[in-house]
Amino acid sequence: MKKLKYIIAISVIFTTSSCDDYLDQDNITEKSLASFYKSPTDIDEAMAGVYNAIYANAITSEEQVAANLMDNMMLGGGGPDDKAAKWVDNFEDPTEDTYRDMWVQSYNGISRANAIIEKVPLADFSTYFNTPAEAIDFKNQALGEALFMRAFFYFRLAKFFGGVPLIITYDGDRRAPRATYTETFAQIASDLKLAIETMPATPFTSIPTARYGHANKWVAEAYLGRVFLFYTGYMSNIENQATTDLPLVGGGTITGTQVATYLSDCINNSGHKLASDFRNLWPYSYLNKASGSNILPWATTEGLAWVGQDGASPTFGTGNLETMFVQRFSFGDWGWTNGNIYTNRMTLFNSMRGNSLVPFGEGWGWCTVNPKLYSGWSDLDPRKRGSILEVGRVDQGTGGYAKDKGDHETGLFNKKYASLQYDNGKGANVGMFVQLYGWTNADMQLMHAQDFIFMRFADVLLMHSEITKTADGMNAVRLRAKLGPVGYSLDAIKEERLHEFAFEALHWFDLVRWGDVNTAFNDVIQVRNSGVDANYSAKYRPETKGLVPIPETEMRLLNGIYTQNPGW
Repeated sequence: MKKLKYIIAISVIFTTSSCDDYLDQDNITEKSLASFYKSPTDIDEAMAGVYNAIYANAITSEEQVAANLMDNMMLGGGGPDDKAAKWVDNFEDPTEDTYRDMWVQSYNGISRANAIIEKVPLADFSTYFNTPAEAIDFKNQALGEALFMRAFFYFRLAKFFGGVPLIITYDGDRRAPRATYTETFAQIASDLKLAIETMPATPFTSIPTARYGHANKWVAEAYLGRVFLFYTGYMSNIENQATTDLPLVGGGTITGTQVATYLSDCINNSGHKLASDFRNLWPYSYLNKASGSNILPWATTEGLAWVGQDGASPTFGTGNLETMFVQRFSFGDWGWTNGNIYTNRMTLFNSMRGNSLVPFGEGWGWCTVNPKLYSGWSDLDPRKRGSILEVGRVDQGTGGYAKDKGDHETGLFNKKYASLQYDNGKGANVGMFVQLYGWTNADMQLMHAQDFIFMRFADVLLMHSEITKTADGMNAVRLRAKLGPVGYSLDAIKEERLHEFAFEALHWFDLVRWGDVNTAFNDVIQVRNSGVDANYSAKYRPETKGLVPIPETEMRLLNGIYTQNPGW
């Protein structure tokens, strides 16, 4: 079975002692800041709680869903009653708290990371390991991992909300005012830098399978590149304050040259590398083998073989060396508290509405694909049909597609994150992951255990090219796609990132940091809205500066401490 260590319901109760003398005694029944964080098991459980905060209950608070809906290459979609998708797509917030779960869960993760950052340096793990070196490595990994996760959550907040309150101690003031944009990114950069300097430089190929899904030194280096590009781009192109360096807390900066050195270290020493075929990153490349039938003939003809979601195994060979950091998913059940948030709902919501086909099954029809992307993408690039699912095609398994089931229908869907199913040998079409992992509940809403990839090695190569203004990394990615080399230019990088990372929740943030967001939303798109021909145009509002509103509930709770973002 798949091991998903941080999909664990962590309920740690931190208690305080009463000031009455007769109650001033050791707490021997509950986990507290005084009694916890003292053993490796404690740290593993606490770290599971940090990762658990990645999951949000409200679908529009899922980073990957919100960023795809805001992207000009994807439309709102859904049905007539799916107003949340359309609101996000058009930069509206009529419910006032569209993104509150993202805010709350991010601060939950930050608080849990703060506790680890404070307590790990004080702990003595020497009695739990065979050698002092092993104990030191464990401590450094735990501290660096918590620093990375704090940076991860603050970066998520900053990308969506701008400058946010910086709470960097476990008992920090929850009523802190918003920091500036620069102060927020200085904290993110400082945490990432310290995480890189702290975590062991263990090659990915030597990391135990049980640790997959956890951050490491290489992930922190990659994220520092992403943070650098986003901050310098945003300040230069949105705030019109030309910026070339990333600030640090207390003064000092990180330069592009330094970031490039970190990325070079990742490229040369991490053990990560590109998958042999771009399409092998996505689970549809496994369907023919999984089902025992040739349901996608082109996949067999072209020799596709899914690299899986973990390391080496009898099923997936050498495993997935390209994926670096993911949100891991499992299954759920309706009887569980929040029993549906651990299934990949992006896959559910992005899949074809009202069409349960083999192998591409049913979903809610959100994030339909802009035909502009399809028509402007060369057929010579295998990533085109490796990313976009076309309806009405027998070779894609969509020959029986019944149209007019939803809104903003363009006949194009996200193939990377798509509902997958096939005959289970008993005459029933059952989800691929349900069969792969032996789960019992085959409900189509709960069957999506596909990881969402936040960072993969292709991004490290493209970021290195962009920062150094050299073509080597970009051309390595192009070579994998069987495309010829090109000279470096920002326009070439833009096109390469669009095609390599389509529907991976990166293009929206690229549009923002490049300053292209102000001119990208000028297309009038022909769609079908529940069977009616219509024209559609997304309505980005430049006055928002690419930010979403601070949740109104938080604004009211703090009663004047926060100032709302522009345009909201």
